[in-house]
Amino acid sequence: MEEDTDFRIRFSSLCFITDHVGFHGTIKSSPSDFVVIEIDERGQLVNKATDEPIYKMSKGLPEPNNFAKKTKLGLQNLAFEEGSNQKVSILVRCSDDDQNHQSGSEKEDTIHDGTSKGEEEKIYALGSLLDEKTNELLDQFACDIKEKWNSESELTGPSPEFSLGRILDKNQRAILHSAIRQKFPFLLTVGKNSEIVVKPNLEYKELCHLVSEEEASDFFKYLDAKKENSKFTFKPDTNKDHRKAVHHFVNKKFGNLVETKSFPEANYNAGNPNTVITVRFREKAHKHRKRSVESQERKVIYTAFTLRKENLEMFEAIGFLAVVLGVIPSDFSYAGLKDKKAITYQAMVVRKVTPERLKDIEKEIKKKRMNVFNIRSVDDSLRLGQLKGNHFDIVIRNLKNQTNDSANLRERILEAIENVKHKGFVNYYGPQRFGMGRKVHTDQIGLALLKSEMVKAVKLFLTPEDLDDPVNRAKKYFLQTEDAKGTLSLMPEFKVRERALLESLHRFSMTEEGCIQAWFSFPHSMRIFYIHAYSSKIWNEAVSYRLATYGSRVVEGDLVCLDEDGDDEQFPNNKVHLVTEEEESANAYAIHQVVLPVLGYNVQYPKNKVGLWYQEVLSRDGLQTCRFKVPTLKLNVPGCYRKILKQPRNLSYQLIEEHDIDVKAEGSHIDEATLSLLISFDLDASCYATVCLREIMKHDF
Repeated sequence: MEEDTDFRIRFSSLCFITDHVGFHGTIKSSPSDFVVIEIDERGQLVNKATDEPIYKMSKGLPEPNNFAKKTKLGLQNLAFEEGSNQKVSILVRCSDDDQNHQSGSEKEDTIHDGTSKGEEEKIYALGSLLDEKTNELLDQFACDIKEKWNSESELTGPSPEFSLGRILDKNQRAILHSAIRQKFPFLLTVGKNSEIVVKPNLEYKELCHLVSEEEASDFFKYLDAKKENSKFTFKPDTNKDHRKAVHHFVNKKFGNLVETKSFPEANYNAGNPNTVITVRFREKAHKHRKRSVESQERKVIYTAFTLRKENLEMFEAIGFLAVVLGVIPSDFSYAGLKDKKAITYQAMVVRKVTPERLKDIEKEIKKKRMNVFNIRSVDDSLRLGQLKGNHFDIVIRNLKNQTNDSANLRERILEAIENVKHKGFVNYYGPQRFGMGRKVHTDQIGLALLKSEMVKAVKLFLTPEDLDDPVNRAKKYFLQTEDAKGTLSLMPEFKVRERALLESLHRFSMTEEGCIQAWFSFPHSMRIFYIHAYSSKIWNEAVSYRLATYGSRVVEGDLVCLDEDGDDEQFPNNKVHLVTEEEESANAYAIHQVVLPVLGYNVQYPKNKVGLWYQEVLSRDGLQTCRFKVPTLKLNVPGCYRKILKQPRNLSYQLIEEHDIDVKAEGSHIDEATLSLLISFDLDASCYATVCLREIMKHDF
């Protein structure tokens, strides 16, 4: 396999945004020189003792930035600019019993336990949860679908979709699912990785060919309500063949949920009998499902804790904890990844483990340089991005001037820190995003997965470095022989991921299908991590190209974020604006507002040279037709937007002499002493301290 360039060389090709000289120094001389502490959504450091669940889904959490704080819309706001009152009345018909509905093929991670709300609250739900622009676009989408149906023109090609963006809070996602289906019973809502996508309900349209639109609407509301012991009755019908068609439709589409029967209409005329079709929920199935859900809710245990680890890769730590606790790695959830060569504190939640059981292993895991504390019961797992950021306490040792720089070192350090404090740094993804191997990086594996080259991805994952140790000897043996069983006997026990993959390969063989099964030995978060690594690499290259091409000017075709308070990588599409020629001339936006897309199926690209660059790179990598979905691995990558510049917060620093613990020796000169820098700051989630330090020091590590 051809050797890849050392990542440090790749990383040094990235650019800077500030113009100071910088200085040299050594970071991560030891793990204790690099301390990372997660900041939870309430702004609290997770290493502090807590008596309550910090990450519990509760009303106290701040609203996700997807929801603009707008005035609630009344009924008068629901009418379209064009169209009759009759059409509007069809679109806004509501019912107290409306709930979310998804066909079996559309089920996903969305909550479906809609709570009982008042009529007025349901009508206002969309107006209060979506900003005005998104509401207008949703109304227009619904209107377009209805007009096409009313004109009897077929919807050709892929089913049209409208995305509301990512909604982080489960409860608010549930309310939106319900509210949209109540207002537009002819639409479906589907969840994809916290994103809500709206599309036409083709089953609704199909039923409208058999019954009136009013009946179709009421029938789907009945299904969504799922009221036990309730029934739905279609209008009386004398045509036996037509009744048979309705029976067939309902049983074919929803037979696992309901049953249909025909009855004579009450008070019918014996000479001209009418028959009605009545729909009931299947009693046993419905009750069984309800009991199983309740049983599942009772049985699932979630235990939250803070994990402290030292000089330990995060997935290795999770693998060890899983073995000790008798669960699998996918039972652990976390808000973000953490460095290896560091002391890190992060929040975690583990399923199926009681707080008492977790406390029992404290002594056993200390030998792996881990501790767990703040142990308590919670109601749900964590998700990636469910944090405000990270706090860093860093020691930079062996400080010295850049080559051929004779200026005062202290002045250089002060200048550099103040410059980045006020101007920020280029918000690159850091080296740890891509792995520190010399031959293979995680982005290469991600590219292979996106291209569905499963065997290649496995071989990349098991490619050895030029080191003579048990792990790399085992990997070398595998590439030479493809003998998974023999490699397992050579692979050390602590390499949990490698062993899990090899065990699957031994079971399913080294075929394309076998490699697909092997990737499922990794939890979803780990599988998608590799694809995110590829997207991150392209983003790094894109921002370098953007700054080299246009500098700090905001130009026509740039993308800017209109939500100043939005968390990075959580901007919905309607908060991202394309800069016009007039806005460029007027200097309407500043460089710190510019964002670039992180690859995915739900992003727009700049309309300038940068957008063309994206197209060329995707073509170069063989992804010109990629939809950023890998169905065989159940991976969907919607993409997001990331600001090209960021600033550290709460920055403080102190210069100390290397041996300044005791009184300094008399007569020594401060410039002759070896200086170290203690620096502390906070960064938003998904920002990298090493990237911030790189900008401060103008030095690649």
